Amino acid sequence: MSELVTEKRWSLKSLPEDEVVDRLAKEVNVRPELARLLLQRGIKDYESAKAFFRPSLEDLHDPFLMKDMDKAVDRLSLAISEGENIMVYGDYDVDGTTSVALVYSFLKEHTDSIMYYIPDRYTEGYGLSAQGIDQAADNDVSLIITLDCGIKAVEKVDYAKTKGIDIIICDHHRPGDILPPAVAILDAKQDGCEYPYKELCGCGVGFKFMQAFSLRHDLDQNTLFDYLDLVATAIGADIVPITGENRVLMTHGLNMVNTRPSGGIKALLQVADVKKRLSVTDLVFIVAPRINAAGRIFHGNHAVALLTSEDLTHLEEVAKEVNTFNQERKELDRAITEQALDMISADEDQRKAKTTVVYKEDWHKGVVGIVASRLTETYYRPTIVLTESNGMVTGSARSVRHFDVYDAIDACSDLLVNFGGHKYAAGLTMELDNLSEFQKRFEEVVSSSIAPELLIPEVITDLYLELDHVDRKFYNVIKQMAPFGPGNMRPVFRSGPCLGRYAKIVGDKHLKFQAYQEDANRVLNCIAFNHSDKLELLNSGRSFDMLYSVEENEWNGMVSLQLNIKDIRPTD
Repeated sequence: MSELVTEKRWSLKSLPEDEVVDRLAKEVNVRPELARLLLQRGIKDYESAKAFFRPSLEDLHDPFLMKDMDKAVDRLSLAISEGENIMVYGDYDVDGTTSVALVYSFLKEHTDSIMYYIPDRYTEGYGLSAQGIDQAADNDVSLIITLDCGIKAVEKVDYAKTKGIDIIICDHHRPGDILPPAVAILDAKQDGCEYPYKELCGCGVGFKFMQAFSLRHDLDQNTLFDYLDLVATAIGADIVPITGENRVLMTHGLNMVNTRPSGGIKALLQVADVKKRLSVTDLVFIVAPRINAAGRIFHGNHAVALLTSEDLTHLEEVAKEVNTFNQERKELDRAITEQALDMISADEDQRKAKTTVVYKEDWHKGVVGIVASRLTETYYRPTIVLTESNGMVTGSARSVRHFDVYDAIDACSDLLVNFGGHKYAAGLTMELDNLSEFQKRFEEVVSSSIAPELLIPEVITDLYLELDHVDRKFYNVIKQMAPFGPGNMRPVFRSGPCLGRYAKIVGDKHLKFQAYQEDANRVLNCIAFNHSDKLELLNSGRSFDMLYSVEENEWNGMVSLQLNIKDIRPTD
């Protein structure tokens, strides 16, 4: 095997000045260490603290601040008033299918002349397809709304125009140098767009479009807010920052998931036998994979059917199907990951490289993105997993923190048929004849531009903390900082020197122990996943430093504080 990455870099966020900390602590009536956490998240006064702890739907931005929103609402309003046929077109992943479900369901209340379309992952691939446009033309559709795709579909939008079809693009991906000739483009990342929040997911952009339509026609906003569970699911699945407007949407959407979920989400939770209160992490690891599995294993239409149906019997049937797809996805994911790991360990060039590029023609296209994520976690370097589809080599890329894999792929774009994505995740397609040269060029681009420290996983610490400060009152404030996710991660603390006792291995690779500091009163229970190699240190009587988050553990009906250990090392 090549060398697995076990070392971690410890880094500390910059700390605000004591004077600023003291002022905020008094203003919002919290301990100084909590004030530091708030300042690190851009919260500088009472008003911003109020907005952070009590996100309000009234804080949502005016959707008409988004470039082309007036044009988009005008064209949609005309289509509805004239009885034109409308197609809602979206990607086959969670962001795309939830977007389609939201916009289709909302507009269905205002027109019967509407249909939806999800491209087939295997025969059409990502984005606006000629096959989808042809189906729109066959159904006399004169307006297509694309969701979570379309921003780079210059040729396809041109093709739609030859069929007499207008396109409204709702996307959040990076635009290319040339924008498609659509009647309106809603993408906060495009040049000249002054919309104040740039990190919406595709479903978020679709939501803002429907919000603008509602405002234009004086509709009850609460009707639109009934779809926030879909928006929250998309935000979690697409790993966009949970800051600003996304924090508002996630907070209210997650609350809806836990109190009055839509029929599809409720049915999905029932077949998954989930009865607990869900967090963002649960959306990402329980709900999203099941919705995604439809498009990965069979067809994204199943996901949209699940999220739009109002027939309880049908909902139960589709939810069971989707759950079965997810089981198949897990088995494929596991098998392909093992094959990829074997390929890397057997290839000396791969072992020495600063990138991973693996290809096998019979790997299932629907899970290569998941496999890329797993390989990135294992070897911690930019990774691309490729397979064969329709005579082309196609696949997914994943990156490490602070390295832009999109830019690295862009530097090889002359070898590609197409590509698209984000800083940390992208998709790409190429001719088989270009694979060897691409692998070589990608390695050259990355190795010449990536800083060596970026190839070592980083644990970012918010601040140093004495264990005596970790009590129920402290945790209750931490808990109110949720929902946690990118841009607002669960706080990580560093304590040391610490001593351990009662350390034992559980589940082969994990550690349970108690930690305390000398001359201190508090002893805290700790769980350290995948840290069984630290057992000797904890039982040696030597002092150590540790990084951790503070969480709750429920056991036999008892709830107690527990430290979730991120890393441990001997005290210097």
